[in-house]
Parts: sequence; C-alpha cells; structure tokens
Amino acid sequence: MGRAEKERLNQILSSHLNTIHDTFQLLDQTPASSLDKVSWEEVVKMGDQVSKQATIVGMIWVGEKPEAKAIEENMATFFNTLQGFLLLSHGSKVGAGPTLSSCIHASVKQVVDCSFKLMMETVPSYGSSNKDFKLMVPQLTGVVWEACSALKKTPATNITAIGRAMTQVAVLVKDVIREMKELKPATSNLKDEASNGSSPKEENGLLNDDNLSDDDLGNDLSAEEMKVVQSATGVVSETVAVIKELIRTITGLLKQEKPNDTGDFVDSLEKLLKLSQEIVKQIDELGACLYPPQELPAIKAALKNITSIIDQVLSIVESFKSCPETFFQACNGLRGSIKQMELELDGACTTEIEAKMQDVALST
Repeated sequence: MGRAEKERLNQILSSHLNTIHDTFQLLDQTPASSLDKVSWEEVVKMGDQVSKQATIVGMIWVGEKPEAKAIEENMATFFNTLQGFLLLSHGSKVGAGPTLSSCIHASVKQVVDCSFKLMMETVPSYGSSNKDFKLMVPQLTGVVWEACSALKKTPATNITAIGRAMTQVAVLVKDVIREMKELKPATSNLKDEASNGSSPKEENGLLNDDNLSDDDLGNDLSAEEMKVVQSATGVVSETVAVIKELIRTITGLLKQEKPNDTGDFVDSLEKLLKLSQEIVKQIDELGACLYPPQELPAIKAALKNITSIIDQVLSIVESFKSCPETFFQACNGLRGSIKQMELELDGACTTEIEAKMQDVALST
C-alpha cells in the first residue's frame, strides 16, 4: 500500500505543479486596462497566507510519518493558496509599465520557485525516515518565508520602481568616476629616464602586451591627457547631480500617478529611465576613451550624445505639471561642463595638428 500511496501522491503533486505553472504564465501577459487593479498590499497579504501554509507543510513532515490523506489535503490547500496569490499578482499589474512589471514578475517567481522546491522535496519523500530529510524540511520552509517576506520590499508603483532603477544608474555612473580618479600621470623620474628615447621598462622588454598588468593601465598619462581626464571627471560628476535631481523629481510625482494610468504618464517615466540608461552607455564610452592614447574625436562624440540625451530628458520633464528648479540648475551645470570640455578639446586638437605640421616641416 505504501508504494501505491506514494505514486498517487506524486501524481497529484504533478497535477498541482502543472496547474500552477499554467497560472504563472498569466504574469507574462498584460492585463486588460478594464480590470480592477489589485493593490500590492493585497498581494503581500496573500503572500503571508502562502507563508503560513508553508509552515503547516513543515509541521506535517517534522513529526511522525503523516497519513497520505493528510498530505493530499495539505497539498490542495497549499496550491490553492498559491494560485490565489498568482491571480492577485496578475491583477496588480494593471497599469504597470515594463519596469514595475519586471519587479513584480521577479518577486512572484521567487515565491513560486521556493514553493515548488518545498513540495517537490517533501511529497516524493513520503514514507522516508531519513533524519537528514527531517532536518532539511525547516530549511525549505524558511526559504519560502524569506521569499514571501521579500514581497514587502517590492515596488508598489511605477514611480517607485523607476526611481529604484535610476538609483542603480547613478551607482554605475559613480563607478566610472571612481575609475577616472584612478588614472594617474606618468612619474617625473620615468620621464627623466626616458630622455634618451627609451625607458627601463622598454629596454627590459616589460612593455610587451604579455607583461602588462591591469595596474599598469592608466598610470602613464601626459599632463595634457590628465587635463582631459579632470574635465571628464567634472562632466561625469555633474551627470550624477542631474540623475539625482531627476530621481527627486520623479519621486515627487507620486501624487500624480493614478492606479489605472497606462497612458502617457507611465510612458514618459519609462522613456526617462531608458534615456538615463543611455547616458550610462555614453559615460562608459567617455571613460574608456580616457586611457592613452586618448581618442579625442570619440570623446567629443560622447559629449555631443550626452547633450542630446539631456535635451530629450528636459523636454519630457517640462511636460509634467511641476518640476523643481534644482533639476534645471543641475542640467545647466552639466551643459556648462560639457561646453567647457568641448572648448578644451578643440584647443587640444588644434595644438596636436600644429605639432604634426611642424614635424612634417622639420622632416622636409
């Protein structure tokens, strides 16, 4: 009878898992805007119920061998609760843009994955007296608790989700600043030693690509190149200031977001996030071009692109009902830094051309 009961329980488990898997596919679909939006608070409350049911699962398996009927009833209750949780989660996506939808999907998937693992590890072990298995059950239950608890940290609105995503953008830009500050000029003693046209490293063959380490990169910039680095660092610092003010501006719009808003407002927020992410790409390009030999045309192109992106950001922000003056001030500060750097680069390019012409004249 034991083997037959075990096979039957596994079949029932498989059926429940398939049902939940099919229901989970709803999260990949955009709910109709005509549906009533489910508040995230309701989803969190249902997550608490999933957590409680996981506790009951653990209690059944920790004691003496449970009856097959008790396990079957427990599975039905647990998976019914989990399915209700998924349906509410789908309803919470009404009016959600891509960023918020992604956050919801990730959090819900974590709960489902942990729940599946709990049931797939326990039910097939029916009849087992393995002590290690008994010890494993509380751990599996605890993982479900953590996943359900994490729902409380999931963004409940488009503004919150996009604000958090922009915070990550600011972190990435700060990383570029840190890398820029690690760029160093060539030491004066190396310049003196290289006065005869070669350096000790060159004579010893240490400048071979195979002998260069990451620490050697960016440690031999000329005075002119360091000026470019300093200007670029200023531009990137001003960019961080703009992103911070943009985050403040967006979070200040919380009162303007409506539960069922799927129109221009949410689209504008998503566009601002994409533009911010595009700024990161340009900043990365700018930082990469600072390593010697510096690519001045590419640096100028990155600056031009950043200016264009900021113009687009301003256009969107100005469409909102309110915007703090500090945001416009930050944008003007960035524009000023970019303009100053462009002038410096134009001067550097002119000097470089004159030097090359002089070399040509001397050689002839």
